[in-house]
Amino acid sequence: MWSNISAAPFLLTGFPGLEAAHHWISIPFFVIYISVLLGNGTLLYLIKDDHNLHEPMYYFLAMLAGTDLTVTLTTMPTVMAVLWVNHREIRHGACFLQAYIIHSLSIVESGVLLAMSYDRFVAICTPLHYNSILTNSRVIAIGLGVVLRGFLSLVPPILPLFWFSYCRSHVLSHAFCLHQDVMKLACADITFNRIYPVVLVALTFFLDALIIVFSYVLILKTVMGIASGEERAKALNTCVSHISCVLVFYITVIGLTFIHRFGKNAPHVVHITMSYVYFLFPPFMNPIIYSIKTKQIQRSVLRLLSV
Repeated sequence: MWSNISAAPFLLTGFPGLEAAHHWISIPFFVIYISVLLGNGTLLYLIKDDHNLHEPMYYFLAMLAGTDLTVTLTTMPTVMAVLWVNHREIRHGACFLQAYIIHSLSIVESGVLLAMSYDRFVAICTPLHYNSILTNSRVIAIGLGVVLRGFLSLVPPILPLFWFSYCRSHVLSHAFCLHQDVMKLACADITFNRIYPVVLVALTFFLDALIIVFSYVLILKTVMGIASGEERAKALNTCVSHISCVLVFYITVIGLTFIHRFGKNAPHVVHITMSYVYFLFPPFMNPIIYSIKTKQIQRSVLRLLSV
């Protein structure tokens, strides 16, 4: 097992054919990375500092921001190292750990979005019982469950990577490590590693999306039963931010899946670009969406700027 760890390192890849422009490409990447760090970091600070935001809805938002922040900090070092100084080598252990964190956090993010839809369901469908249902201890339990589901479910496909032998090319197709990239380089039976992720995606991303859609069907049914048009609009408005984040996340998931499954004839740079969109667009957009659409967040931002 350990002999493979000390074997020739994997080689990360930036944008093939555009190596001369890597320094220029790094500029928008750096701006986006800093924006993601500042946006999500500010959200976390506001939720911690402002007692008006100490509610289940914002605790779940803090989990979302924390997830986005961590996945960005996981990918940022290798991406910027490739683009800035063409440092492509990554040791096997570091590569497997990066892949493990990246994929685990994708499932965590899907779970957090599901938890947020449950929060909206309880708030709108059973408002009188909201505080008794979503207690602090229950929010913590949901958060722990979401994190454990993400990180435990990725152990089975990542662990075999440590004892696979890699006798083919060591060149990966991205500037960060992904399970599907690494397993293709293995000189071993990777049947389990091919099948397990498909089942996992069905039981997490797909199932989460179905439950979110179902919860919003019930929410819409409840809202349509409200007599006052103003109250209906107010109830729906509390869901706009969450719906926007769900759409941003799942549209990028579907886009990436579509490109990988049906875009085999598309230029390799398209596949790489879609991967970056998947990992950077939701973390970039989520703080913007909540800052624009949530008055409590707006008030907290104004209070912070006026200090």
